Amino acid sequence: MNITITPTETAGVSRRLQITVPADTVASYEDQAARKYATQVRLPGFRPGKAPPSMVRKKFPEAVRQEAIELVINEAFREAIEREGLKLAAQPHVHDLKSEPGQPLEFELHCEVRPEFSLDTLDGFALTRTETPVNDELVEEQLERIREQKAEWTPVDEKATEGDMVTVLLSTAEADGTLPEGKEYRLVLGGGQAIPGIEELVTETAPGATNERAVRWPDDFPDESQRGVSKLVRVVVKDVKRKALPTLDDAFAREVGDFDTIDALRAAIRMDMGEHSKRESDADVRGQLIKQIVESNPFDVPKAWVMQLVEGYLKMYGVPDAQKQTFVNEFMPMAENQVRRDLIIDTIAERESLVASAADVDARVEELAKARNADPGQVYAQLQKQGRLQEIEREVTEERVFGWLLEKNPVTAA
Repeated sequence: MNITITPTETAGVSRRLQITVPADTVASYEDQAARKYATQVRLPGFRPGKAPPSMVRKKFPEAVRQEAIELVINEAFREAIEREGLKLAAQPHVHDLKSEPGQPLEFELHCEVRPEFSLDTLDGFALTRTETPVNDELVEEQLERIREQKAEWTPVDEKATEGDMVTVLLSTAEADGTLPEGKEYRLVLGGGQAIPGIEELVTETAPGATNERAVRWPDDFPDESQRGVSKLVRVVVKDVKRKALPTLDDAFAREVGDFDTIDALRAAIRMDMGEHSKRESDADVRGQLIKQIVESNPFDVPKAWVMQLVEGYLKMYGVPDAQKQTFVNEFMPMAENQVRRDLIIDTIAERESLVASAADVDARVEELAKARNADPGQVYAQLQKQGRLQEIEREVTEERVFGWLLEKNPVTAA
């Protein structure tokens, strides 16, 4: 195709190309568009699709012109990408289109290309490992959390106190002072679910009773317009329940899981917390590695890839429209770091032949099956059905890459 290409920006992964298509080339595409359009329209006196292109062009000038412009742009951008040798990271965008009849067609093509980097520096990094030791106090704290989860709530006839669960009908006066019908809430007092003034009103009210008085909204209330405002509040306490914690004995251990004694449960908790601490420590070391690799081998990443990751998380978390921009602004730096991390791992894995093989994946599945006391074939089929085999391949590849990096960069204990 006869076009003129003038690069106007070459910065990082961003490319801008000014493209000019001669008027006679555009005219030839208008003829092509007219022939194509003639197969789709009906004109009086002609069988469907048999109208002469010249007549179609005269009858539908705007439609034919628009079809021609689209053909020219698509062909021109393909030609430009091929001639410039660009490896695109995402679909290009057309800007500043000028398409006057009888004149050359001009537009600017905005592209993002795949980043090119060599990762020349991959050693000499200072890495430290900090691992939280699992002591008796931490084990008891975790045991107490499990105990809280197993607690039972028993109805009482007394006024509620901190830690009690209450079911209330709560109504707050409107701007004109009227009290609407109450809405039902279930609150655990002292948990910050209601402002202090409302919790005080609840604790002053016996089960089955109604109470109302003015309550002042706190000065640090999230809605600034409500700070320091006093409103009439009515509360109806429907019921009060008090938490009853189970005894920490062997029976409790058997209820929690396959543990014969409370000491066996404590030992399992200690082991789990130790493994969790090691995983966190490993993740921290890997984070140090990636950070120092990026600092020693800086490179840009396509914004399109970053936004693709952000949009995936928007969908996963079901972020409401009103909060999307805030989420994007906060998550963009993390998404950019994630894209860089993935590129670094993929590059090292390919260059050093560390990509997990099918045999590596099979071996990991066998490990999982053994841990579950299940048949490896069934576990493999289940993971395949869930689409998680690729996740396992990625996990093994990352382990091999970081193992290779840690051989070149020893870790010292903090």
